[in-house]
Amino acid sequence: MKFNQITCVDNVGLEGWALEELQTFSKQPIIRFDQDPQNKDEVMERIQDADCVLVSWRTKIDREVIASHPSIRYIGMCCSLYDERSANVDIAAARAHGIEVRGVRDYGDEGVAEFVMSELIRLLKGLGPHQWLSEPVELQQRKLGIIGMGATGQILAHRASAFGMRVQYFSRNRKPDCEQEGYEYVPLRDLLQTSEIISMHLPRNTKLLGPEEFAALGHGKILVNTSLGAPFDAAAFREWIQESGNYAIFDADGAGEFKTELHRYPQIIYTAKVSGFTREARGRLSRKVLDNLTGYLGTSQ
Repeated sequence: MKFNQITCVDNVGLEGWALEELQTFSKQPIIRFDQDPQNKDEVMERIQDADCVLVSWRTKIDREVIASHPSIRYIGMCCSLYDERSANVDIAAARAHGIEVRGVRDYGDEGVAEFVMSELIRLLKGLGPHQWLSEPVELQQRKLGIIGMGATGQILAHRASAFGMRVQYFSRNRKPDCEQEGYEYVPLRDLLQTSEIISMHLPRNTKLLGPEEFAALGHGKILVNTSLGAPFDAAAFREWIQESGNYAIFDADGAGEFKTELHRYPQIIYTAKVSGFTREARGRLSRKVLDNLTGYLGTSQ
């Protein structure tokens, strides 16, 4: 079974071999766009009569887009799908129109954990333009608090433990397996107060830290965020980051709304790259996107 037309509405990040394999499932030549659409009208123009749409996390496919294209029967999210609330596709609207939506999980986590560890080493030892304390220090025995103990959080916990860091975590659900490995669950307020370094790994549209939480976090701390967007109150963060001894580490995903103002805060360490999107991650993403698509075609015959 094949789709009539597969359209990639933005740069979905698939490997060349995956695009070749993808073509075998489309009667018409695949339509691909390497640049992100600038607005909703451009998204709808790109989709046209496609019955299979692939999309990255950067482009929103909302209720109006879905209702305007009755030809769509499958939307493949070439990005992480944790839950409906955090998705850039209106999954409820798609369901109402009989459209299958599938996303992927756990493809860029190794790269994110490596980024966090490398930036912490640089900051603690003063190997770059910043040094956390008055003299270089080591990772061992430093208190790391992980917020969001999914795949990325667990990989980071393992890497940090190998360096002798003391790891505790907060998550909306307790993780018994993680606690058996020695990672202590603590309430959010306690984690903020007792951790020297906080690393956040949360779904899109999560807002967890407000003024009270930043007050609990206090001074002389390091806040790492590689979530999709900023899971904290912007005004409270701006106030916190300007206090002496506080540092923040963002990759391109984690910077979110702060990308346009990073230059104002020298204590923010930032890379314009998506830390988890490595060659290996691209391969894992490609395989999972194809598996989702072929799984759907196999069950819809």
